[in-house]
Amino acid sequence: MSAAVGRFAPSPSGRLHLGNLACSLLAWLSAKRQGGRIVLRIEDLDAERCPRRYADQLEEDLAWLGLVWDEGGSRGGPHPPYYQSECSGIYAESYRKLEAMGLVYPCFCSRSQLHAASAPHTSDGNVIYPGTCRGLTAAEIAEKRKKKAPAYRLMVPDEDVTFTDGCMGVHTENLLHDCGDFYLRRADGVFAYQLAVVVDDARMGVTEVVRGADLLSSTARQLYLYRLLGLPAPHFAHCPLLLASDGRRLSKRDGDQSLENLRARYTAEDIVGRLAYAYGLQEEPAPRTPESLIKDFSWEKVPKADICLPEGLFE
Repeated sequence: MSAAVGRFAPSPSGRLHLGNLACSLLAWLSAKRQGGRIVLRIEDLDAERCPRRYADQLEEDLAWLGLVWDEGGSRGGPHPPYYQSECSGIYAESYRKLEAMGLVYPCFCSRSQLHAASAPHTSDGNVIYPGTCRGLTAAEIAEKRKKKAPAYRLMVPDEDVTFTDGCMGVHTENLLHDCGDFYLRRADGVFAYQLAVVVDDARMGVTEVVRGADLLSSTARQLYLYRLLGLPAPHFAHCPLLLASDGRRLSKRDGDQSLENLRARYTAEDIVGRLAYAYGLQEEPAPRTPESLIKDFSWEKVPKADICLPEGLFE
């Protein structure tokens, strides 16, 4: 059996924060524990929000922490490009395959229409598309195009998708009722996250995807895309989110525990050791290198619920 291939797939819209680092650490440890490799892919689909300087800084931060990758990023490797902003031709090829199956249709709905109170929502606040534009006639589409450029959605069946997550266990989503028809391409022509990650993980030979639990609900859609495109699906492990001590989600927007601030106060070993403690990988927040954690890593140690940072762990 070939060794595991994991990946870091950050979206460089700002400096890394502790939540990003935790996912990167767990992805690295899981792959290395299996004798595997790590790919670094830069998810800069929205190139305006993700200037290259942030991607370069991200590489420097990961290297400083000891989370060294085996291929990708500015280092390159056998499966280029590693920047999603350079991959639109590759995505277009898969998009055309889905179009040829008759599963893609234009959607003219505005953001405000989608977020109207009457629209069905998931428990985490995401809108389940009600299929408003699914049955438009050619004449209706032509008329609507005069006023607005459409986005494009993929039609999904009323079907349950069940998979076993490496961290969260067995999970089931109904494609139609829990997810709904989803975007493949934005109105400005940029390909959507769901399509891009599936195409990239497959072409880079990724066998294990470790990411935050906030992306658990996108997995059924991605498994459906793997099936339609005839691509091998990886295993998934969704790690619990790291919350501020008051229960708020950490985010790049408000600078919560960003590496810019943390590097001024802690060594790389301090940060790795404290994250390992928060995620149940060691019993005290002692300094550690990533390498020193490999041999004892197990998903069974990682909590299943979101983790509030213990008060004072990162001052």
